[in-house]
Amino acid sequence: MITLLKSLGVVILLVGVGILAVPAFTDMRNNTVLGAGLLLIILGFIVHIFLNKKFE
Repeated sequence: MITLLKSLGVVILLVGVGILAVPAFTDMRNNTVLGAGLLLIILGFIVHIFLNKKFE
């Protein structure tokens, strides 16, 4: 369970990268999608740092 929690930040980060990859290959470029991807990437970094410090 701890290893799953430690990799939660990386999973959030990868979801953000996936959201940013969709508009790169399609014509669906609007600021809402790009902002959501950026927000998830930043949130993923913060969660990853916080959880690794808490469980190590």
